[in-house]
Amino acid sequence: MSDTYRAIRLTRFAPSFREGCDIVDLPVAQPGPGEVRVQNLWCGVNGIFDTQIARNAVDYVKIGLPTFTGVEALGRVLAVGEGVTDLAVGDAVVTTRFTGGYREENTGPAANFLKVPEAAPEWLALASTGVSAMVALTVIGELKHGETVAISAAAGGLGHLMVQIAVDMGCHVVAVCGGKDKCDFVRSLGAARVIDYRSEDVGAVLAAEYKNKLNVAVDTVSGSIYDAFLANLANHGRLVVGGAAADLNGKPEIVSAPRIANDIYYKGASVRGFMNGLLTAHWPEARARLFPMYQQGRIKVTFDSEHHTGLAGVYDAVERLLSGRSMGKVIVDIAGGASQ
Repeated sequence: MSDTYRAIRLTRFAPSFREGCDIVDLPVAQPGPGEVRVQNLWCGVNGIFDTQIARNAVDYVKIGLPTFTGVEALGRVLAVGEGVTDLAVGDAVVTTRFTGGYREENTGPAANFLKVPEAAPEWLALASTGVSAMVALTVIGELKHGETVAISAAAGGLGHLMVQIAVDMGCHVVAVCGGKDKCDFVRSLGAARVIDYRSEDVGAVLAAEYKNKLNVAVDTVSGSIYDAFLANLANHGRLVVGGAAADLNGKPEIVSAPRIANDIYYKGASVRGFMNGLLTAHWPEARARLFPMYQQGRIKVTFDSEHHTGLAGVYDAVERLLSGRSMGKVIVDIAGGASQ
């Protein structure tokens, strides 16, 4: 076994993730007391976050150069340090801690890792993006059985899981995505109405078919879709803001818009921010609800069709996600590329 491993390190701030990063060799770190050493097998890609990090445009994460990158990874425990009793060599684990994702190995506190049933990429998606979907809908959105919910970017890694969770709760799902393939995919997941923003005006469709009927709307796009969701909230409706991709453009993650008092006051509606890192207390309950749903076949995980391997594949995966062409969760087979 080699005494080194590789990781992606942000070395300089730059317009893109690829331009700012290098793949570097590092010495293997054996675990100290309370730590574990993990071989990463798969990582999940968060292309917008990665790009904003490369631009030093994420206000809530203070970056000192150089820094390692990536958030989500699934792997196997290679060694455990003194005092670690909850994890053992060979266990499959997931981490969702920043700097633990884009690397072939990760040594750190055992508390940073969650044991999952097997070292399959589906568990990476469920433990990271799936938990985000569950918390956004049920904790921040307070979604109830049978309500009407609108979801933007519904064919993406987060969106396609939100659609299924809402359908499982007996909700009427209005899904927004772009292009026939994505619309057909989301429709196959049970969405009652799929709006193709490339050929339909989202605001006009909602005003005609769902005026003042959205109990919950979850938006990660912003721009005109956010406006359309806000305008069509029901009485006591909840708009959950989970991102602002259309408004970023390389600028810091600060969302500014006109005052919205008139849109919410007369309906008793609300606009709520979903920042998953502030909601860690809700993650165990979300996993307890979500994992059995997957094991019982009530939801499925779909991965993007384009396969990426090795650390070098992370760059292509980030750009794939940013292209808008991906469908489902974008992941990278780290170990597959490393063994070639």
